[in-house]
Amino acid sequence: PKTATTSHRLNCGRELGSSTMARQDTPFFLHGFDLGGHFVDPRPLGTGVTGLVLSAVDQRTGQRVAIKKLVMRDAVTVKHAMREVKITRRLHHENVVRVHEVLAPYGRPLPRDPTQLSALYIFQECMETDLARLLEQGPLTTGHATLLFYQLLRGLKFIHSANVLHRDLKPANIFINTDQLLLKIGDFGLARIVDPHYSHKGYLSEGLVTKWYCSPRLLLSPNNYTKAIDMWAAGCILAEMLTGRMLFAEHFNQASYISGIQTHPVSLLCKVHILAKKQCFRIRWHQVRAKETVDFLERILTFNPMDRLTAEAALSHPFLQQYSCPEDEPTSSHPFRIEDELEDSLVTEQSLSNSNSQASSIHWERCVDLCCVLEQKSLAKHNETQERFRHQHVRLNKLHSQVIIRLI
Repeated sequence: PKTATTSHRLNCGRELGSSTMARQDTPFFLHGFDLGGHFVDPRPLGTGVTGLVLSAVDQRTGQRVAIKKLVMRDAVTVKHAMREVKITRRLHHENVVRVHEVLAPYGRPLPRDPTQLSALYIFQECMETDLARLLEQGPLTTGHATLLFYQLLRGLKFIHSANVLHRDLKPANIFINTDQLLLKIGDFGLARIVDPHYSHKGYLSEGLVTKWYCSPRLLLSPNNYTKAIDMWAAGCILAEMLTGRMLFAEHFNQASYISGIQTHPVSLLCKVHILAKKQCFRIRWHQVRAKETVDFLERILTFNPMDRLTAEAALSHPFLQQYSCPEDEPTSSHPFRIEDELEDSLVTEQSLSNSNSQASSIHWERCVDLCCVLEQKSLAKHNETQERFRHQHVRLNKLHSQVIIRLI
C-alpha cells in the first residue's frame, strides 16, 4: 500500500507539473512577457534597473537565456531602451554579457520604428550567479578576488574604450560562472555614451549609481563626471570582495559627508590625512596585508578623479601582475561618437511629437543646436574645465585615505 501511495503521489505530481508547465508557457504567467512559442521553462531572475528579468529555454537551440523586458511607457523610457539596445549590441567582449538578439513582443523582429512598441525584449546569455549573491557567503580569498577583479577591469577597459560609462557598477550587476571562474559585466540600463572629444558638462543626467558605490565627484558635481566614476565603484567592489562587507555602508551619511568636505579648512583636512596614513589600513584593512593591495586600493579610491587610475593603468599595477597581458586586453574598434548620443535625442523627440512633421522639424533643429554647442566645447576647452576642477578640489587630493578612517 505504501508503494502504491508513493506511486500515486508521483503520478499526481507529474500531472500537476505538466499542468503547471502548460500555464507557465502562457504570456499571462510570464509577468507580462509576450515571448511567442519558442521559449519554455521560465524562471524569474530578478528586476533590472529598467525592467524585469527572467530566464527561459529557447527551444530552437536548447539553450537557457536571460530575457530582459524593457517597458516603453513614455519618451524617456523609449530613449533609455533605445540607448541600452544600441550599447549592448555593440559591446562584444569576453567579460561583457553577450546579447543574442532583441525582439518585439511575441518574438517578432523589431520594426523599422521601434519607438511605437510597448516593450522590447533583450535576449542575452544566462550566467550562473552574480557577485552580490557570492559575497553573501563571506569574503573571497585574495587569489579569487584578484582573478575576478582582473576580469572586471579587463571588461571595463573595453567598455570605456567604446566611450561608454556604465554608471551602475555594483556586485549585483557583475555576473559569474563559478565553475569557470568567469566574470562578465551586465545590466547597461543606466549606461551613457560620452565622446571624449566633446565636453558633456551640463548634458549628463544626475548620477543614479547605488549610493554605496557612488564617487565623491558624482556627489559634488552630479551633472559633470567622467569614466572615473566607474573606477571608484570598481575599487569599492574590490574592497568588498576582500573584506566581505560594503566599504561605505556603515556609519555613513552622505549629506554630512559632503558638508564636511566642503566646509573643513585645508589645514585640518591635512591633519586627518596624516592620521589616516598611520592608522586607517591597520584598522580597516586587517584582512589586506600585502602592500601592493593597499597601494592599489589607494590609487583607485582617491578623491580626485584626475588622479584615479584608469582601467588600462590599473591592469598594469603590480597587484594584477600575474594576470596582466596587454596583448590580450582588447579595446573597442568601433567606439561610440557624439552622433550616436544625438540619435537618442532624436528618438525621444520623435516619440513626443507623435509623427507630427512640423514638430519633428523643430526637434531636429534643437538637436542640431545641441551638436553645435558640443562642437564649440572642444577638447581643449574640456581640458581647461578639468584644470579648474583640479584647483577647486586640491584639498580632496590630500584626502585619498581619509575616507576610509572616517567610515569605520
